[in-house]
Amino acid sequence: SFLVPYLIMLFVEGMPLLYMELAVGQHMRQGSIGAWRTISPYLSGVGIASVVVSFFGTIYYNVINAWSFWYLFHSFQDPLPWSVCPLNGNHTGYEEECEKASSTQYFWYRKTLNISPSIQETGGVQWEPALCLILAWLMVYLCILRGTESTGKIEQLANPKTWVNAATQIFFSLGLGFGSLIAFASYNEPSSNCQKHAITVSLINSSTSIFASIVTFSIYGFKATFNYESCLNKVILLLTNSFDLEDGSVTASNLEQVKDYLASTDPSRYSEVFPLIKNCSLESELDTAVQGTGLAFIVYTEAIKNMEVSQLWSVLYFFMLLVLGIGSMLGNTAAILTPLTDSKLITSHLPKEAISGLLCLISCAVGLVFTMEAGNYWFDIFNEYAATLSLLLIVLVETIALCYVYGLRRFENELQAMTGRALNWYWKAMWACVSPLLIIGLLLFYLSDYILTGTLQYQAWDATQGQLVTKDYPAYALAVIGLLVASSTMCIPLVALGTFIMYRYKRGDTAPVA
Repeated sequence: SFLVPYLIMLFVEGMPLLYMELAVGQHMRQGSIGAWRTISPYLSGVGIASVVVSFFGTIYYNVINAWSFWYLFHSFQDPLPWSVCPLNGNHTGYEEECEKASSTQYFWYRKTLNISPSIQETGGVQWEPALCLILAWLMVYLCILRGTESTGKIEQLANPKTWVNAATQIFFSLGLGFGSLIAFASYNEPSSNCQKHAITVSLINSSTSIFASIVTFSIYGFKATFNYESCLNKVILLLTNSFDLEDGSVTASNLEQVKDYLASTDPSRYSEVFPLIKNCSLESELDTAVQGTGLAFIVYTEAIKNMEVSQLWSVLYFFMLLVLGIGSMLGNTAAILTPLTDSKLITSHLPKEAISGLLCLISCAVGLVFTMEAGNYWFDIFNEYAATLSLLLIVLVETIALCYVYGLRRFENELQAMTGRALNWYWKAMWACVSPLLIIGLLLFYLSDYILTGTLQYQAWDATQGQLVTKDYPAYALAVIGLLVASSTMCIPLVALGTFIMYRYKRGDTAPVA
């Protein structure tokens, strides 16, 4: 049910908008701020909004690399530390929290995050994840110093949120709206075939995403089946011991009949045991989908621990995550550094190395918030709200600005002169009509969904139950969410207004033109 919206979004949003941003960067030869200022002085805010979103991304995304380092370092242990539950303090059994959850969940929530019961209970900075975060930022800074040039179901279809999620996945995986594509394309030769690059990157990116989803759903099925069978075995063991039944007399196939028989023949004892009997359901296990960081650090580790030579696969997997994560970080930092280094005012006082160092230092200092006991809750806030709405709005303004402010025909002629290739009807139709109309529809769906949802909620870890529970965000968390969204989206109208006022009162009545 997700694949259909995903493929539609790929061809009507992802591929056309990727080509548009690559073409703008290659033609304007500047970062996001300078490129959109060239198109119109009123549009400088579009580039600034992209920089703000990218800055939010750099702050929280590198925490994933820190967690990858943490798991990578622990992957050399035998057995893997998340493969078994640790003993309790008395060495008479396993930790209660781990028994109620699972060994992979316990290692993630307790050993890695040491997570608090709610966002209100902030706790202190966890020094081990903090050191891993510092190491991750050091790696990013060293890579930056090398330079950019050398870095090589039907009801679900009717659910607007499915389409918003599909569009968001396309935007994030291709990097649309962050300004990184414009920054990287500004280093291209003017004659480069950016149309071919856009098509190739889009298809390869989506093919690998679809292949990864097949692997992911296979692991989901494995985990659900494993948990279901484990649940059945615990119930069978409980009934066998409680009623002194013969070993092997109770199986998964006759479990329900045995439960009915015991309830009718020995109701008093069965009523005592009944609260301890879990309701095992394969369907509920399949419906309990883990998303985001839980996918990488809970579901995949669940599969890895059951593989032969699990340490080797663990090292390879988390090294792969690090390579992907560092690559994504280089894109985000390039989206920030390119506009900054384009500014003669800044580069006249600070060399590029110092600018890069300050960016990494500030981002690392702010990112330490995510290593606190409540840090994962703040991570989820940034991951959920820092970019989704902002990216939709940024890309919408970009398409409207290029087609109706700068002029589609004008850009078409310049693009043909630059690359020697004419712009066909598909690209023009997507840029001028289909893509912006679809983005407007997605924005309306996105806003209406959150309005109808009411109070925003989050998933908190309950150690006593060994599972996630739903809680309402406190007022100050809602204020931070509003600030995250407003700080990027409001750059566009405020900068346009400021530009108008500046030209109006500092240069007479002459206003800037595109």
